[in-house]
Amino acid sequence: MNEPRHVPGHRLLDGRSAVITAAAGAGIGGATARRFLEEGARIVIGDSHARRLKETEQALAAEFGAGRVTALPCDVTDEDQVGALFACAEQTHGGLDIVVNNAGLGGTAALVDMTDAQWGKVLDVTLTGTFRCTRAALRSFKASGRGGAVVNNASVVGWRAQTGQAHYAAAKAGVMALTRCAALEAAEFGVRVNAVAPSLAMHPHLVKVTSEELLGELTAREAFGRHAEPWEVANVIVFLASGYSSYMTGETVSVSSQRA
Repeated sequence: MNEPRHVPGHRLLDGRSAVITAAAGAGIGGATARRFLEEGARIVIGDSHARRLKETEQALAAEFGAGRVTALPCDVTDEDQVGALFACAEQTHGGLDIVVNNAGLGGTAALVDMTDAQWGKVLDVTLTGTFRCTRAALRSFKASGRGGAVVNNASVVGWRAQTGQAHYAAAKAGVMALTRCAALEAAEFGVRVNAVAPSLAMHPHLVKVTSEELLGELTAREAFGRHAEPWEVANVIVFLASGYSSYMTGETVSVSSQRA
């Protein structure tokens, strides 16, 4: 199978201001930050890992210009930090146009052995964190009257079952439901809310926390016989954030052949 070809930017997000959570490192968030810059956006990136976030900010600023990248540590389980991230975007770039809710937390545990703490932590980051950031986004968009777009990161496990993933699957199914409900409420002030549902977008951190056996199994399920590159998921996020999806809202777009 041929390797995918990276498509150059087409200025789809020229002049737009975006907040992207969990954007440090080499995963989907980092790929989205880079892709947004390639498409002409100005970005504020957040992440709970301060060192990796600073390194990501420095690398992107060196390539795309310091004035287009701002980083602020943000733990999406902390309402004050979420508020500070959104305030930073409004103050730094004079407003907000796009929010990408990428923050999520996984883990593997059989349901009979899963503790309340394990369940609660995954739900708090993955679902409630997305709720906190979506709420902040809609408040900002409603106040500004300038419209906007929210793109949430869901997962194919929100549709299909996988052993050991009850907490994560429940959280991601919740993100899909939140996306649909938020879309209806946000439509009246010109805001679109959609989601992407990847399966396996390979990056170094994922390799560290996932067994080789499971990675092989998930890869074998894919129609192309390979994992996705994080920037391939970021491409779909760009589409949902751009004017090319102006009549789409409340949708969850699978970036995988593993929906069922």
